[in-house]
Amino acid sequence: MALPLPDFITISGITIFCIVMAAGSYFKRIFDLSGSISSFVVGMVIGLCGNVLWLLLLLVFLITSFGATKYRFEWKRAEGFQEGMKGERSWKNVFANGAIPAGIAFLSFLAEALEPGGGIFPKDIASYLFVSAIAVAASDTAASEIGIVDPRVYLITTFERTKRGVDGGVSMTGQLAAFVAAALVSAVAYVVFAFLNDSLLAGPATLFVPMLCGFLGCQIDSVIGATWETRGRVGKLGNNFLSILAGTAIAFVLAVL
Repeated sequence: MALPLPDFITISGITIFCIVMAAGSYFKRIFDLSGSISSFVVGMVIGLCGNVLWLLLLLVFLITSFGATKYRFEWKRAEGFQEGMKGERSWKNVFANGAIPAGIAFLSFLAEALEPGGGIFPKDIASYLFVSAIAVAASDTAASEIGIVDPRVYLITTFERTKRGVDGGVSMTGQLAAFVAAALVSAVAYVVFAFLNDSLLAGPATLFVPMLCGFLGCQIDSVIGATWETRGRVGKLGNNFLSILAGTAIAFVLAVL
């Protein structure tokens, strides 16, 4: 079995990129130390096993998450809605949001090693799934961090008014933020694949499939929050993992149709 590893220069570039990304995330208080180390590991897996340019989408997710987290942060801290002391997240958050994208990259690598072209899991399908997974993560983070400022919150399962921060609560502000975040990730992916001159992935589906799946994954997160999370069957990070998995599964169905 021939392993489709990149050359030494590419490996060195990926390593430097991931070190800078992890260090920057730590000093900007996006992650604590454990989160930064974990982000380095996830980035290396994605860069080495998936596609170097996938790392750009990972960077887009970090930037959008940072922006959403810092949005009206002092108010969030005063109300007790912030993550960590300064908005930083730990290794648990990294793996809840990064496990699916990293898993897609690894499976893509394994499929290519077993059969040139990827066999039943070619790189184009893997790319759709990866972008969609990142779109879900970005969409959900934006909805949570920006939507929390809107006092008009409704439970997604009954549409009854509820309090801020309640599991399964949604707002118009949060929904708009969720859509914009999913659209941004999809738009960047579209540009990246167009740059690669990949005729299959540079089409309209690259723009609209991840956008749709990202937004739907965010809604699934809210539904799980209003049901399983409220009943203690799953935690917040488990909900993140399941919603990303669900959004990715929808992307797979759409990609193979």
